[in-house]
Amino acid sequence: MDEGTLTKTKEMLDDMHKRKIDMADSIYVINVGGYIGESTRSEIEYAQNHGKKISYLEK
Repeated sequence: MDEGTLTKTKEMLDDMHKRKIDMADSIYVINVGGYIGESTRSEIEYAQNHGKKISYLEK
């Protein structure tokens, strides 16, 4: 996949995840080993800013 296609695909997936957060009452973060990547961190911030309850697999 070329760089442009990869960037557009990532943007589309990020937007799709945020639309799913909009529809949800809460989110559940699967942070195995305490790891949270950049995209997940962005989604958590989005959920917080929209008043969603956030639960984590690990503290």
